[in-house]
Amino acid sequence: MALAARWRSHLMSPDTKLTGKQLRHLRALAHDLKPVVQLGKHGLTEAVRAQVDQALLDHELIKVKLGSESPTDMAEFTETVTTALRAHLAQVIGSIAILYRRHPQEPKITLPRVKKAQSSQ
Repeated sequence: MALAARWRSHLMSPDTKLTGKQLRHLRALAHDLKPVVQLGKHGLTEAVRAQVDQALLDHELIKVKLGSESPTDMAEFTETVTTALRAHLAQVIGSIAILYRRHPQEPKITLPRVKKAQSSQ
């Protein structure tokens, strides 16, 4: 396999589902992170969406906290953000969501490789 083809095969497209091992890796990396975006009483606005988008571009892995006064519930928030911003949901714990999106040019996080299924012969 050519080098360029191998390189492209390891890129995470937003439509690619992360494996359990990759999700565990992301959760471990996110353990010490503090929320960088917080939803308040206005809920999920365009400004908040832009802020989450920029934070994902800057950090790749972020925590977002939904405030108790937010009219947006966690399920609605995660569905909207993961679809609109083409991000992966790594975990939800209470009012905190962990989101991941690979940087398009300079990825900072290296995910564990996906093992290919062995063919039975």
